[in-house]
Amino acid sequence: MVTNPLRTAALAGLTALTLLGTTAPAGAVRPATGTTTVTHDEQITWQGWSGASLGAGTTAGTTVTATGLALGTPVGTIGYRDPHTGTRRTWAYGTWTSPVTQVGFGATELVASWNADTPAGTWLQVEVQGTYTTGTRTPWYVMGRWASGDADIKRTSVDKQTDKTSSVWTDTLAVDDPAAGVLLRAYQLRLTLYRDPTRTTTPVVRSVGAMSSAVPDRFTVTPSAGGIAWGTELAVPRHSQEIHAGHYPEYDGGGEAWCSPTSTEMVVEYWGRGPSSTDTAWVDPSYPDPTVNHAARMTYDYQYDGAGNWPFNTAYAASFPGLEAKVTRLHSLDELEHFIAASIPVVTSQSFLASELDGAGYGTAGHLMVVVGFTATGDVIVNDPASPSNAAVRHVYPRAQFEQIWLRTQRTTASGGTGSGSGGIVYLIKPAGVAWPQVAGSTNW
Repeated sequence: MVTNPLRTAALAGLTALTLLGTTAPAGAVRPATGTTTVTHDEQITWQGWSGASLGAGTTAGTTVTATGLALGTPVGTIGYRDPHTGTRRTWAYGTWTSPVTQVGFGATELVASWNADTPAGTWLQVEVQGTYTTGTRTPWYVMGRWASGDADIKRTSVDKQTDKTSSVWTDTLAVDDPAAGVLLRAYQLRLTLYRDPTRTTTPVVRSVGAMSSAVPDRFTVTPSAGGIAWGTELAVPRHSQEIHAGHYPEYDGGGEAWCSPTSTEMVVEYWGRGPSSTDTAWVDPSYPDPTVNHAARMTYDYQYDGAGNWPFNTAYAASFPGLEAKVTRLHSLDELEHFIAASIPVVTSQSFLASELDGAGYGTAGHLMVVVGFTATGDVIVNDPASPSNAAVRHVYPRAQFEQIWLRTQRTTASGGTGSGSGGIVYLIKPAGVAWPQVAGSTNW
């Protein structure tokens, strides 16, 4: 199995980083917004298409409707042999290709995400073609073959995609050697929509886009001051992945590996959505919280062999009526506070040693949790699914420590090598009628 180097690292022999900055002392006065200016060394942008803006793309067999991009008169049929079942079926299909989109800087990574509905007998494929700073282009890379269910195809990423300058690691297009100076300056996205040729149902893509970024290798970041969401905590439902240990081991070994879908499900349920009792009827009735089991199954990537594919998680969230979701990066906890102030919880990705995060009691090469608020002195309140029970899911983690483990891209090991970090990856999930927060200078969501 090929895995994303951003989220996998050897745990044995790791040693703690020396972290910069301190947490606010007890009783600290809440700072005024904007009192500290942090110069960021990362560049991040989000660009996407939804609604009428999908009309800017080039269609072949697809049409832009009031609800999104759908199949019209297909351009033809094509066979697809599912590599995970061996079954070959014929599908009618059509495509949509975005305009060539300038990133605005030399990017080292790109992650696409999408919001779509795929009724029975339909699915979709998302591809990207990058343009390097040299003017040459990458191949068309597959970023995902996806359906909200698993009866027609097994949703999957595609391994072994590379042109020797860039590669796809599960869900991330990455420049292999940024120091060589050949970076991504533009890209196009391509959607292929499929349906059973004997039916008239169609997938509908409501939105598609990509986060492009250039985050330098770094062990530490300058702490942000924050302040606008101190003393705010959102009432996000609490789910433990650990109470699902041993459940359905065919989905990445069971609940102990389900941090991503458990976190996603918490936010979906915060917004009053989630799978119905009919949806979860397949779950053993003796198991608690069947919605978590369902989320794990419906985010599972059969090639990655896990439920941690980032855009598969946001696509799952957006499969519920009225929700929209995307994968991006944030610059700081200060930026994240704007989401909490707007009552939007945020799923974050991080890796750390037990000694690097006081109160966690464990270390991990990659873990998802939900930021639900901040204490009166600025520490981070999270729903951490790596907890022994639902009641134990709420944690308070020191602000400076949390910011380091979330935003860094590297960490040292006892052997002198490096482990990896996510560089500020988040899932942003909200109802369509709720506005994203407005932050001056931010173009990353």
